[in-house]
Amino acid sequence: MRMRLPTRIPLRLARRWWGQSITTRCLATVSSINNAKAAGDISSVFPSLSGTESQPLPPRFAELKARLIRGNEEQLTQSWQRLLESLQGETETIKASGSKIIPEIAFHDLSNVLARTTFRDKLRKRGVAVIRGVVSEREALDWKELLQRYVHSNSSTKDNPTVYELYWSPSQVLARAHPNVLKAQSFLMSHWHRGGNGSALISTTLPVAYADRLRIRQPGDAGFALGPHVDSGSCERWEENGYGRGAVYNRIFEGHWEDYDPWEMTCRLPVKSDLYNGAGGCSVFRMFQGWLSMSDTGPGEGTLMVNPLFSKATAYFLLRPFFQPKQSPTRSPFLHHENWALEDQSTATLQGAVPSNCQELSPLLHPHLQLERTMVHVPRVRPGDYVAWHCDTIHAVDKTHAGNSDSSVLYIPACPLTEANAEYLFHQRETFAEGTPAPDYPSGEGESQHRGRLTTDYVMKNISREAQQAMGLTKYDSELSGLPENERRIMRQANQILGFAT
Repeated sequence: MRMRLPTRIPLRLARRWWGQSITTRCLATVSSINNAKAAGDISSVFPSLSGTESQPLPPRFAELKARLIRGNEEQLTQSWQRLLESLQGETETIKASGSKIIPEIAFHDLSNVLARTTFRDKLRKRGVAVIRGVVSEREALDWKELLQRYVHSNSSTKDNPTVYELYWSPSQVLARAHPNVLKAQSFLMSHWHRGGNGSALISTTLPVAYADRLRIRQPGDAGFALGPHVDSGSCERWEENGYGRGAVYNRIFEGHWEDYDPWEMTCRLPVKSDLYNGAGGCSVFRMFQGWLSMSDTGPGEGTLMVNPLFSKATAYFLLRPFFQPKQSPTRSPFLHHENWALEDQSTATLQGAVPSNCQELSPLLHPHLQLERTMVHVPRVRPGDYVAWHCDTIHAVDKTHAGNSDSSVLYIPACPLTEANAEYLFHQRETFAEGTPAPDYPSGEGESQHRGRLTTDYVMKNISREAQQAMGLTKYDSELSGLPENERRIMRQANQILGFAT
């Protein structure tokens, strides 16, 4: 019989897990692996947070830049001019709209054709969205209370760090397994498309549960001040053995940024987004980053900021390293396209990119984005709302939490089923059983000695089959009748990778 996760797990039931011995290991098909990531925390991927001084990139990056645009110099210059003019108009639109520019949809409207169509068009243009009421407020608040008990019951957990290096608390596991969360993820991923590669092995209907951290930010906090950035690599976006493996941004480098399609998914399958094995660098294909709110939080209250310029911002920060100003910032008009020209000689500079770190952006390095005007807050969220942003989206957090109560979220991205993601799931499954940090994150003993961590046995008995599959704990039903052939093939391949093949 298929077991279903109840729409709401009563907190009184969750409390019974406390003191539970952790004896069950994961499936025997998975061998133990050593986490090769260095120890650290979230600041490990932010030079601006860690205080690490960025070193100049090696000369090979100058050669790389020259190769990327060779033969397209004239087209690139013309496209740069068009881009700068387009950015100016979009900046005014964003400034006038503020948070209202971010599309929203209620979870109960995901099947409403009219609501979906309106939402789809806005999402594809802006790259960020809010889905209201994915779980009930009571359930989200229960998860926060359960989480706080988990922290307080384990003295080894650093208290009040804002971002907790926790991946396997009961609250996180249950949230990732919730049927509504899985449905919301699948809905969001349905906005991607295959382009002309109909045979690619990828499924957006089968989310992969990616273990990420959580945030509980207290009023007055000014330490967790993540500036504008893009995750999933920095230098890799220019490198031929990074995003270049799928020619993801080739149209931009060829001088045709208007033809760049951020929603084409098959070009991202061969991408290597973590070439330098950075502590916290993401190696999987996350179509959307996202979080589930556990608090009532509005703009200025320690929440997320995003840049709705979206694909135009991507084109800009990728092209920025090829252009230099003729006049200094003190001279007017500094931002006009006539003040900018291709580098006289290719340099190794990639503004804001540091190996093994995320891509950071700033008004100084990326002046045409006018970040002080184009970074907007997500709308006020309530417990149970889900916020998601495309993996290319520039995002940040409030410099200071000026609210009166905590700003708390569970980070839960939306990841499709691919061969590479299944391979990651193979290793993540073992870290779940051991209670150690997920493979992409800084190593250490993590929660291996934590009281109250869920055993594999418990999870197998209390979450749905779909959630078990998302965690790599149960084989995919690849022989069901009526499956599209591509869906069947990726399910079979995932079963092979996860050790379920017969």
